[in-house]
Amino acid sequence: MSTVDTAGLLAAYDARMRMPSGAAPPGLVYERDGPLLRIVGGPVGRIRAPRDVGVTGAALDRLIIRQRDYFRDRGEGVEWKLRSHDLPADLPGRLTAAGAVAAGPSAVLLGYADEVATVPVLPDGVTLRRVTGDDDLRRVADHQTRVWGFDCSWVAADLSARIASAPGEVTVLVAEVDGHLVCTAWSVYEPGTEFVALLGGTTVPRWRGRGLYRALLAARAREAADRGFPLLHVDASSDSAPILRRCGFHEITTSTHYEWAVH
Repeated sequence: MSTVDTAGLLAAYDARMRMPSGAAPPGLVYERDGPLLRIVGGPVGRIRAPRDVGVTGAALDRLIIRQRDYFRDRGEGVEWKLRSHDLPADLPGRLTAAGAVAAGPSAVLLGYADEVATVPVLPDGVTLRRVTGDDDLRRVADHQTRVWGFDCSWVAADLSARIASAPGEVTVLVAEVDGHLVCTAWSVYEPGTEFVALLGGTTVPRWRGRGLYRALLAARAREAADRGFPLLHVDASSDSAPILRRCGFHEITTSTHYEWAVH
């Protein structure tokens, strides 16, 4: 068995996937504040940072508080995405001291598209198709809301805007039974990089364990390989991480969202 260069994968991730590349998607605005990038206009604010913020002590505290207060003044929540190998090492404690609450960590997994790509195997009666229309995208958002139990209506507008502005950068797939969605997922092709982010993989409870998540994974990996994007990225939940590992993905770090809610 060949040895996987996880250090090389992590270096590629840090270089290419920490900060969004290209222009902001429609409806969003990118704003710089020193080493940070604020993503404004989404359902919540988002903070993205390089591996090493390069700021320490009281200056770091001021930088953190500035982000919190910026979105608080807008009446919005905000999340700061932190990886377990980020610097400075005391950043998690400083975020917590500023009132941020850490969500559960996700496994950051990378896979090679040509290794993950297989022919999708679907149970009898299940069809797989790509969707682009607004009606279908609203159904995808409704499906996500039903399964997760919180409001995912923003997904429809986000995907619709992405498809309208750059149709080659997003692929949305659905698995259906008698016209009912049983699994949904999408891919976002990161311009200027070798990465495809795999997002949204969600299966209704009674259809879990039948290979639907794996089938949509295989289909997205096949498309990525055919298009010359060799690396797949997933921030995986505890439910999907074991499936992804069995499909050949490799854990390179973990990510945690530190969140300030709307008050």
